[in-house]
Amino acid sequence: MILATLSFLAGLLLVQQFSSLPESLWLLSVVFAAGFIVWRRCWLCLFFTAGVLWAIVFASFRLADQLPKHLEGIDIPVTGYISDLPEQNEKIVRFNFSIAESVVPLPDTVRLSWYNVEHPVKAGQHWSFSIKLKRPHGTLNRGAFDYERWLFTEGIGATGSVRSQPRPVLLMRDSAWRNVSIWRQAITDLLTQALPDSKNLGLIKALTLGDGSSISQAQWDIFRSTGTTHLFVISGSHIGLIAGLVYLLTLKFWARTGLLRWSPQKVAAGIALIFGVLYSALAGFTVPTQRAMIMLAIAMAAISLQRNNRPLHTLTLAMLAILIVDPLAILAVGFWLSFLAVALIAYTISARLKTPGTILGTLKINWATSVGLSPLLLMFFQQISLISPVANFVAVPVIGFLIVPLALVATIILPISSTLARPLFWAVDTVLQGLIGLLVQLANLPLSTLAHTAPSPWALAFAVPAVLLLLAPVGMPARSLSLILLLPLVFTKTQPPKTGHINMTVLDVGQGLAVAVQTATHWLVYDTGPKYSSGSDSGQTVLLPFLRGQKADSIDTLLVSHGDKDHIGGAETLLRNLPTANVITSAPALLRSHAPTPCTAGQSWLWDEVRFTMLSPEQPFESDNDNSCVLRIDSQQGSVLLTGDIEAEAEQRLVASYGQKLRANVLVSPHHGSKTSSTLEFLNAVAPETIIIPAGYLNQFGHPHRDVLARYQQIKARIFNTADSGAITINTEDSKGQVNAFRDTNGKYWNNKRSD
Repeated sequence: MILATLSFLAGLLLVQQFSSLPESLWLLSVVFAAGFIVWRRCWLCLFFTAGVLWAIVFASFRLADQLPKHLEGIDIPVTGYISDLPEQNEKIVRFNFSIAESVVPLPDTVRLSWYNVEHPVKAGQHWSFSIKLKRPHGTLNRGAFDYERWLFTEGIGATGSVRSQPRPVLLMRDSAWRNVSIWRQAITDLLTQALPDSKNLGLIKALTLGDGSSISQAQWDIFRSTGTTHLFVISGSHIGLIAGLVYLLTLKFWARTGLLRWSPQKVAAGIALIFGVLYSALAGFTVPTQRAMIMLAIAMAAISLQRNNRPLHTLTLAMLAILIVDPLAILAVGFWLSFLAVALIAYTISARLKTPGTILGTLKINWATSVGLSPLLLMFFQQISLISPVANFVAVPVIGFLIVPLALVATIILPISSTLARPLFWAVDTVLQGLIGLLVQLANLPLSTLAHTAPSPWALAFAVPAVLLLLAPVGMPARSLSLILLLPLVFTKTQPPKTGHINMTVLDVGQGLAVAVQTATHWLVYDTGPKYSSGSDSGQTVLLPFLRGQKADSIDTLLVSHGDKDHIGGAETLLRNLPTANVITSAPALLRSHAPTPCTAGQSWLWDEVRFTMLSPEQPFESDNDNSCVLRIDSQQGSVLLTGDIEAEAEQRLVASYGQKLRANVLVSPHHGSKTSSTLEFLNAVAPETIIIPAGYLNQFGHPHRDVLARYQQIKARIFNTADSGAITINTEDSKGQVNAFRDTNGKYWNNKRSD
């Protein structure tokens, strides 16, 4: 069973590496191959082929449910209902909407944003309104979160917004018995009413309902730094703990009743399973809770039938069931962390000659999961917590045996009597405050976390036997080799440009600008992208993952062209997380605490035989856009012009001041391709071979403007747009001037959608 499931998993994984799904003819060949394998009785090969076939078929149906391109950007009247808990802040509400009726064929589920809402938005409400949609699209950068992949795995076929006209109409609301999300919504509302002033309300919602949308970014940073993130989302450990407590309490109670017609073990197993299902329902049946529920059902069935079951076989059966129901689960980080954590625990504590005590066993489990999961954490997040074993040693029992049971009891009592529930919630809130305070102290310790570039596939291949050897029993032959096998994880190497050359990446931050420039020994960041309405910013979501992936431990110069939010939005996050030697900007008042230097024409410096020269502003303009810092970079093989948001007036002054000296091989489009910029006189003076437009997909400003695109074509420049290409990288060592678009080189089939 184990080998068969791993073969099926390998087939699913293979398909996820495709940049496009195979055509029908290739699919037919896979079917014939499966028939030949059956004839040859190669059953492991059959499971592998079945995994390939099932992944292709499932993905094809999922892609077919996405919005057709011709329906983008138009108002469409629809009716339907809110299918999950909405995410709310002061300005916007986001929610998944299941469409019941529409004048045109639309995906079953879309994700909508609703601005300036006048009516409370709740799960289970049926609405009639007009929406404007676009196909699933997100920023695409090396090392950063792939939003398109998340939409794809969640079965969301489009994203969009609710229009204010015609006026939205609330039709009805389902009863709590029809949909579990309505039940979760009702409990969320009760918690909000019972704990209006609690700073830990978001954490309590996360631990009782699996709703982490109210947890602040600062709190997530603390949990990530201490390796305790898994404790603040409902995971398999929470389900197992609650089911175990219910089982033990029921077993002791039933044995005392004397009702021996039903075995105490069977009664306890049945009630524990019911509580496990209810808790999983509260969490919304996420992948980790699905795994826990299947394992719990198997364990309780084994108790009832008086059968022995092996932990790894139970885990394997749970994995196979999930993969059959949803093969795209393997695209979720939670799938890998959940299953591998349980497998590591089973490998560490089972089949050993001596069972460790409670304290020693807890330490051993924390050590096993911290070390065993570190290669995956490096791959997914480019960061691991060195303080994780200590933090988890304290946090696991506090959350598992105190906070979660108390919070669940209080939540159960809350609909009956808020008066009885409040003291319990006060106790939960008090303990949480103390725990968070301790985690903050641990997170602030020197070297509490290690940021490192993502390991290569071959380094991960060496890490698997290394972890198995390291966690093997004492006395295992060649156990010391594990440290040698782990070395490729530590010494992952990136290739900086040679002296006299640069690597420049125009990052995909949506409607905004962020550029990372690397010389042989230095890093410059030009602009930091926008701050998003969700509260996060592109410094956190794009720049930090990218720079850590490139082993940039510090920034030599951060240059913020001007103070617009789509250029300065990620600056504070970047400055807070990476040592920065020098800050230059045309808006020094906005970065006052970092002692910035105002940019002015004539500033110049030389890094590794690469010249950086500030061309503007020479004298202040009335417009903040025209005051953007304009930077020229001259390498041995070509030059780049970074222009911020300058418009026609600044362009005219640049032409008058520098004339043909403006010539550059690469131009980052002024003001995202706005019609107020990129005058023909300026373009003729620069004469770029390549123009890169940093614009958001179907942005509200209409960038790049069609007249500007026509001028770019008139000067015969190659045009790239981050909205279509993702992050765009240029290496001046390439004499052919090749431009690498991340969507083309690294995009998967869910990124490279059909052009229908």
